[in-house]
Formats: sequence, C-alpha cells, structure tokens
Amino acid sequence: MDIKEYFARISYRGSHNKPDLNTLSDILQHHVQAVPFEDLSIHCGEKIELDLEATYNKIVRKKRGGWCMENNYLLSWVLKTLGYDVTLLGANVYFPELSAYAEEIDHLLLKVVLDGKSYIVDGGFGMSYQMWQPMELISGTDQPQVPGVFRFQEESGIWYLEKVKRKQLVPNRSDTTSYNVEGEVCRRIYLFTLQPRDIEEFRECNDHMQTAPDSLFVTKSICSLQTADGIRALVGWKLTEMKYNYRDNMDLVEVRMLADEEIEKTLKEKFSITLDKKFVPVNTSKLSLF
Repeated sequence: MDIKEYFARISYRGSHNKPDLNTLSDILQHHVQAVPFEDLSIHCGEKIELDLEATYNKIVRKKRGGWCMENNYLLSWVLKTLGYDVTLLGANVYFPELSAYAEEIDHLLLKVVLDGKSYIVDGGFGMSYQMWQPMELISGTDQPQVPGVFRFQEESGIWYLEKVKRKQLVPNRSDTTSYNVEGEVCRRIYLFTLQPRDIEEFRECNDHMQTAPDSLFVTKSICSLQTADGIRALVGWKLTEMKYNYRDNMDLVEVRMLADEEIEKTLKEKFSITLDKKFVPVNTSKLSLF
C-alpha cells in the first residue's frame, strides 16, 4: 500500500497520524467523491478480480472505480495500514421490487472499532444510498448525513440499514422510469450480522454477480459518483444528476438520455473515467437503483 499514492487519488490532504473518527470520516468522504461505484468492467469484457494488487492498480493507478468488493476491500487495506481495527462483514441487499433481501450475502462492508465503539464503514454501495460518514453501530437512532437520515435497526442479532427518503423534484419526470413509490417514507438498504468474514467467502458471489444472466450488474451498466452536494449516475444511457436537499427537504433530480456517441465523453467529464476497452451500455433490468 502506497498510502501517499492512494491519498493523491482521492485528493486527501488531511493528517493521518492518528487513527481517529475525524480522520476516518474524512477519508471515507473523499473516497466516495473520488472513486465511482461502477461495474463497467463487465460491459467491457474484463473480469473483476478479488485481488488487492489488481484492485489497487485499477482504482488508484488507472483511476477507475469498482463495486463493493473492490471499494471496501481496498478501503480495509488503507485503514489497516493507518492503524484502524477493521473487520470484513457480509450483507444481503434489499430489492424493493421483490420486497425481499438477497438469499445469500452479496455485499461487502466494514466494521471499524474506535475507542470501544463500533462503526460501519461502507464506501461501496453507490447511488443515493451511499453513506458519506461512518455510522455508529447503535439501533433505532437517526444518524443524519448530507444524503439523508440513515439508521440501523437490530433484531435478534440481525442488523438492518435503512434510509429515510426525501421527496424528489423531477422537472423532466417523463424522461425517467425510476422506481419511486409515492408515500414510501423509508427505504431498506441491506441486512447484516456481525459475523467476521474472510475475503475468500466473497469469491463465489463476485464471480456470480458478473456472469449470471439475471444479475443486476449484468443487466445494467452502472457508474455513480458522489458529488459535493449530491450524486451523478450513468445507468445504461440514462444520466441522472441529483442535488440533495435542494429545497424544503426535497432532492432535485435531473435526467437525460444520452446518445451512443456521448457516452465516452460523459464518462470522462462527469466521472473522470477513461476505459481501455470498448464499452457497451446495458439497461434491461427493471430493478431500480433509486
């Protein structure tokens, strides 16, 4: 781990001499605003490897992004290098259209223990459900952040992450088919336990999600990045830009459909991504990411 090279990648210029909560929070926020959540490799004919050296080279040196098992595995390496007490955890993501959680773990997240308190650190969920700061592992307490109010609920050793939804102002609503249930106050995100995981436990999931015909990541090309005041996301040909808390506890959502010839330029200008191989956008799944 070349920590200076990683810090340059995420434009982090703060101190890192002491592994405290402020430093942890600052690093996480810089990471999610510099490193996209993306599955573009699948749609470029590249394999996503669960290998730290390969992930470091992809995200830090090639200035790409990655999905949870890349972003959070890399983050665990960064944080351990800085002296944090880090544990890998596994989660089951919630799919609102199916009203169900995934049957098997399909998401990697981190638990960090600081001064006797446990925090969840997740730099690899993306879209509008990406936390910007570590969340203290306590049940039933609202934890407000710029993206919205997150909270955990714990039942019999199972922890549930959810986010209170804001209303959305969509000026060109006819251009979007986002799943958005009117009156839905709270969105479930995933469930997890505190059972420590080894990276080997994610290898089958990592392979399955990039090859299974019904995988969300096979049926949708996704690239999302947190900005200073919201997010931007390219899903297939649809570019969505969201400004958090634009007014009156309401997020502003602007949507535009891109032509094929705009895709490469948009990835470069909006996400600072330049791909090595030919990218083929896909958006055939009805599962929504908002």
